[in-house]
Amino acid sequence: MPEFESAFESFVGVNPWTALFTFCNMMVTFLVLRHFLFQPVKKMIDDRQAEIDAMYAQADAARQQAAELEQQYQARLEDVKQESDALLRQAADRARAREAEIVAEAKQQARTLRESAEAQIAQEKKKAVNELKGEIGGIAMEIASQVVEREVREQDHQALIDEFIAHVGDAS
Repeated sequence: MPEFESAFESFVGVNPWTALFTFCNMMVTFLVLRHFLFQPVKKMIDDRQAEIDAMYAQADAARQQAAELEQQYQARLEDVKQESDALLRQAADRARAREAEIVAEAKQQARTLRESAEAQIAQEKKKAVNELKGEIGGIAMEIASQVVEREVREQDHQALIDEFIAHVGDAS
């Protein structure tokens, strides 16, 4: 067999013992590298992947929370809009009621002032009529006394009436 090995070695150029020793060296190197290099690198890669997965999970959670907050905000905004609309309607109703109240008060005051003015006018009219009656009575007495003092003729009678009318015109 040594012939065969030497023939093989000469044909392939590889000594089987050297190849076995090289293979064993490679396996030891692989195991050492696996233990000291590949496992820490794999652990580092796995840790980094876990970090990235956690970041994606946090981003998804934040996105969901933001969507929920947006829905809450929209709901609250709608509630505030409805409340403001209700407040505006109430304010408008109160303003209309106050307006009607003010108009009613103004009409009542105007009616009271008009009634007071009409009463005062009626009183002044009555006073003026009474004064006029007094003056007419005085003038009538004066005419009567003049008529009694003299005998009245048709022309005198007409002159007395004209004089009476002139005095009444001056008195008013």
